[in-house]
Amino acid sequence: MSYKVRLNPALESLKPSGIRRFFDIACEMEDVISLSIGEPDFSTPWHIREEGIKSLEKGKTWYSPNSGLMKLRESIADYTKKHKGLSYDPKSEILVTVGGSEAIDLGLRSLICPGDEVLIPEPSFVCYSPLAEMAGGIPVSIITRAEEAFRLTPQALREAITPNTRLLIMPFPNNPTGAVMKREHLEEIAEIIRETDIFVLSDEIYGELTYGQHPHVSFASIKGMQERTMLISGFSKAFAMTGWRLGYACGPKALMKQVVKLHQYALMCAPTTAQYAAIEALENGESDVESMRAEYDIRRRFIVDRLCEMGLPCFEPEGAFYVFPSVAVTGLSSEEFSQRLLMEKSVAVVPGTAFGDSGEGFIRISYCYSLKHITEAMNRMEEFVRENRRA
Repeated sequence: MSYKVRLNPALESLKPSGIRRFFDIACEMEDVISLSIGEPDFSTPWHIREEGIKSLEKGKTWYSPNSGLMKLRESIADYTKKHKGLSYDPKSEILVTVGGSEAIDLGLRSLICPGDEVLIPEPSFVCYSPLAEMAGGIPVSIITRAEEAFRLTPQALREAITPNTRLLIMPFPNNPTGAVMKREHLEEIAEIIRETDIFVLSDEIYGELTYGQHPHVSFASIKGMQERTMLISGFSKAFAMTGWRLGYACGPKALMKQVVKLHQYALMCAPTTAQYAAIEALENGESDVESMRAEYDIRRRFIVDRLCEMGLPCFEPEGAFYVFPSVAVTGLSSEEFSQRLLMEKSVAVVPGTAFGDSGEGFIRISYCYSLKHITEAMNRMEEFVRENRRA
């Protein structure tokens, strides 16, 4: 049997995730220190786990409503109101999803038609372009640059818009760069969006993990943007709940009515046990987020200092838990640097090209690992850079 003629050609053409490729190689090696995966090294706080356990002990193992437990949707509405200044109706404007990734997929499939252009600031998370393509859309990269703090600029946005532009993805705080968009920057983008019929998918999964004096601002909170924005977030990053696979999407009633249909037919509902745990996370987990963020901040400052000391110029991230240093001083490509660092020094990072062609010359390093772990990795990396620096 020839599977080639039977498989979806659009799927055949997609490349596997560059993040997972290096992680998988590292898993098969001994003595590897991995800084490749964006997974918190903290366990889910006990009181959150306990609520999940209690739900099992009480036999709460049935399907939830398609949109999620009403109690959880109400908690999401309260949390979003408190932290983002946004009001959503838990009955019709909030959907609980299987991770933020499902919410992104649902949003793209609901908002674009074949041939529609999807604007994606780059470098950015690996799933946006493939999912846009699988929905029949045409991904259009908007290059962001270190000298502009990896932000989406009004000029770059204007130049990318065409009559076929349907959707703009706003991936801030950003993976892999750690860039954020402050209120004044979002206002500039919103001014352009108001002149168009473009809808916005705002991926704010790292919204709780920002550093410094400026807390995260949701794009939907900018005047006139809530009605044309699908806000996506979840529990994996801020609450250290990656394996619970729980996210959520908020948006206008007319949109969410259609999004729920896709969710209903594809997945029915998110895991009930995880939903009970998430209620506890939202209602009583803010201190946990604060303590984890404080620890990430210590690691962030340490790793940026070390990278600069070894001669790898590094934009100082203001959000998420990644750094995106340049490796140009070695003369190696992103792929060569990452491959050789892994094979010669047993340190796993991710080549910047995993996040788009504009990531060439950079690598992504995750600092959601212990300081001891990071320190040893930096020592090995410094040795590697010293051995490979161009004369």
